[in-house]
Amino acid sequence: MVRLNRENRSRFYRVKCPDCENEQIIFEKSSTVVDCVICGHVLSEPTGGKSRIKSEILATLE
Repeated sequence: MVRLNRENRSRFYRVKCPDCENEQIIFEKSSTVVDCVICGHVLSEPTGGKSRIKSEILATLE
């Protein structure tokens, strides 16, 4: 009964790297530092709950 009423509360974001403009999909509540695959720029940092996103969010994926 409880499973039917629960919704997915976390999201994925499509973000754009400020340095090389590469688009990448990251998790909203990542537990590790997420770097850009191309240039290595830090896109998000963990804070204990939701991540601190340091790049431009282009879209929210559910």
